[in-house]
Amino acid sequence: MSVAALEAVEVDYAGRGRALGPVSLSLAAGEVTALVGPSGCGKSTALRLLAGLEAPTRGVVRRAAGRGETAVVFQAPTLAPWLSARANVALPLELAGTPRDAAMRRADSALARVGLAGAEASRPAQLSGGMAMRVSLARALVTEPKLLLLDEPFAALDEITRRTLADDVLALWAATRPAIVFVTHNVEEAVYMAGRVVVMSRGPGRIAGEFAVEGPTPRPARFRTQPEFRATAEAVSAALAEGMAA
Repeated sequence: MSVAALEAVEVDYAGRGRALGPVSLSLAAGEVTALVGPSGCGKSTALRLLAGLEAPTRGVVRRAAGRGETAVVFQAPTLAPWLSARANVALPLELAGTPRDAAMRRADSALARVGLAGAEASRPAQLSGGMAMRVSLARALVTEPKLLLLDEPFAALDEITRRTLADDVLALWAATRPAIVFVTHNVEEAVYMAGRVVVMSRGPGRIAGEFAVEGPTPRPARFRTQPEFRATAEAVSAALAEGMAA
């Protein structure tokens, strides 16, 4: 069952011309899909279309439009600096009309799931980059969305934190199994996190290739060292190089 789809979408910007498309992409329930491609190819534009933050110039976007059905995590944590971690996570629930006490209880539970039990009262300025991203993940997951959109959420983090958070996201996915679209420039990160990697060509972005990633999710220890992982990463890298040259 598809939870969202782009159907022959194209996006044009005044003064810049075509930024994306035509692109067609269907997202199945519970599927983890990574989008990789060169800078300016329209990966983030595709994500904004799926989030309902932007409309296509041509084509059709199909998505569940109900409150809480779709959640987005951006590269910057985008937390309200005057609110505690608990209040930041509870915010989408309160905006949806959930009573404050219930929203706070669910926020505490979401923070515990991302490993931040005990940090509920901390303000964003008191959190490390990795902790702030965990708060953003908790806020996105607290509504139990059917579609989770991640726009290079680990780009500003160090490699060890990136790998830890990748495992954390997959563990959280296993609990509720939303469809996930993950935008990244990192090929190995894409192959590690996704069951399907979609490679986009240079702008205006089109789909240059798709690759299925075999293996259990969440990933077992040393998954990155397996021959199948290495072969898929090399195939994605080759397609990316071809897409950049097209």
